[in-house]
Amino acid sequence: MKKILLLGSGELGKEFVISAKRLGCEVIACDKYSNAPAMQVSDNSVIFDMLDGKKLSNVINEIKPDLIVPEIEAIRTEELYNIENKGITVVPSARAVNLTMNRDAIRDRANELNIRTAKYKYAHNSNELESGVKAIGFPCIVKPVMSSSGKGQTLVKDIKNIPLAWENATKNMRGDRIKVIIEEFIDFECEITLLTIRQKNLKTVFCPPIAHKQENGDYIESWQPESISQMLLEKAQDIAEIITKDLGGHGLFGVEFFIQKEEVIFSELSPRPHDTGMVTMFTQNLSEFDLHARAILGYPIPEVVVLRKGYSTVIKADGFKNKGFDYKIKGIEKALELNNVDIRIFGKPKAWNGRRLGVVLSDSRESCKKARNFITIHQKSSF
Repeated sequence: MKKILLLGSGELGKEFVISAKRLGCEVIACDKYSNAPAMQVSDNSVIFDMLDGKKLSNVINEIKPDLIVPEIEAIRTEELYNIENKGITVVPSARAVNLTMNRDAIRDRANELNIRTAKYKYAHNSNELESGVKAIGFPCIVKPVMSSSGKGQTLVKDIKNIPLAWENATKNMRGDRIKVIIEEFIDFECEITLLTIRQKNLKTVFCPPIAHKQENGDYIESWQPESISQMLLEKAQDIAEIITKDLGGHGLFGVEFFIQKEEVIFSELSPRPHDTGMVTMFTQNLSEFDLHARAILGYPIPEVVVLRKGYSTVIKADGFKNKGFDYKIKGIEKALELNNVDIRIFGKPKAWNGRRLGVVLSDSRESCKKARNFITIHQKSSF
């Protein structure tokens, strides 16, 4: 039985724990708050700030895990190099986690590998941001170098948007690095996630592409498979193979691309299951969480098969001013009256405006949206 230390206990971590437990693993889930989603299904849990390198090291030394599986960005990733040097496996590797947790580092590395990205500049303060925006041109995207799920992202259309973009990025960043990236706006036909699984001593496996739609930089729906030409798919697979091989290690990577008519442009990379990949719980014979667990444990992965087309639509708390409150979800029973609809409620103990609380899965976009419309979020105090 492998002992896994999970760093971060959100909804993606929760599903990973379930997959790992099914394969006989012991999982200790960590986060900075109690009763986080993954803690609810793990063997044990630890509450601490993972940006504190000393505390992180102490927890690892005390638990002595076989595998360390990061799930969030807010980790003192530099400390993972020291941990890896002690012989503990970091998934997929300390280098991969450190580079991808820092948007500037992975973007720079992609360029060193001659992988095409959007044009970009960096800024450490509002004056540098204004200079960078002028250099890239309007419209452009401004976002923190450390964030997840589009947090802190702003579409800048003119110079008047710059102060708001700086405030949004610095208030919603993960970690403690006050630095933003200014990125060329790409007029793409679609945006895809290519789930890429690196195995021990076996070939890299790719899931059929997943397309997704964002609002304010945050994913709101995804679907699989997305139909793109074989030529573009092979280009995306080649790029994913190059960059994940360079990062090293084993496990599932979520590699994001902008797709144009005859061009594939690298966007982002996550060294773990991807939020847009939650649709695989409905579509594939093995979900992205099953694939991640198998890859890091060294278990074989047969052919990944899309059993049916699927869509995911997020359930968010919207229209609230409170920073954190107890909540109740209503309408699930009505949504489940629809054919081919499934729902995952994440179990987050508190809600706030814009927080993702669940996902609806179905075989059609219409059913997803209809089911989502039945579901409402309420403050418990209002009952």
